[in-house]
Amino acid sequence: MFPIRDHNPSERTPFVTYALLAANIVIFLLYWPALSGDPAALAAFWDTWAMQPVEITQGDELYTLITSMFLHGGWMHLAGNMLFLFIFGDNLEDQLGHVTFLFFYVICGVLADFGQILAAPGSPVPNVGASGAIAGVMGGYLLLFPKARVDILLIFIVFFKIIPIPAWIMLGLWMAFQVFNGITADVSGGGVAYWAHAGGFIVGLVLLIPFWLRRGGQQYWARTEGHPPHPEARYGRSSVPTIKRRK
Repeated sequence: MFPIRDHNPSERTPFVTYALLAANIVIFLLYWPALSGDPAALAAFWDTWAMQPVEITQGDELYTLITSMFLHGGWMHLAGNMLFLFIFGDNLEDQLGHVTFLFFYVICGVLADFGQILAAPGSPVPNVGASGAIAGVMGGYLLLFPKARVDILLIFIVFFKIIPIPAWIMLGLWMAFQVFNGITADVSGGGVAYWAHAGGFIVGLVLLIPFWLRRGGQQYWARTEGHPPHPEARYGRSSVPTIKRRK
């Protein structure tokens, strides 16, 4: 299940979201093609710039809480994160303003790392990716636009279909997946930083509660019914191309 777009258009250009997309892509291109074929050089690069829980708990290399947010471990890692940022980032920037959104994004990314640090404080495994910060964006999106429609590409073996669903279903399932895998995975042995994702999501939601309350809280939801406070985007019928069987 992959989100491909939402029906929540921005009312102003999301300059910060675009800048974050560009920064992540450019930084990745500066190191990955040169280092991906050299495991020793890549490991040394991670050791310098990636966040390692054991280092942070000892008070060392605190700068990696920031630098790790702009590093990715492969093309698919980068593509997945940028897709989620592109879909959900513009709407929060639209509501918060450019500068506030930038601070929100960075704070979510830093605090998300502490979710993984608390889960495995002695782990020397490098952690990289914008996932924690983007999870914070998703948490904030859920609070402000729970019923905004999100188009997802549903893939089930040979069945492909694009369907619109409320944001709370898509984001709720995503969060549940992170918690489930965080509980069942070996957090000290590498792999996906599920607790950083879950932590970022919670941080983003909590940070936006004061903003939501200033908008009226429950009254804000009553006015908008959980939808964006402006007309939603309308798209034509979506279809997935099929390949005819050869005779």
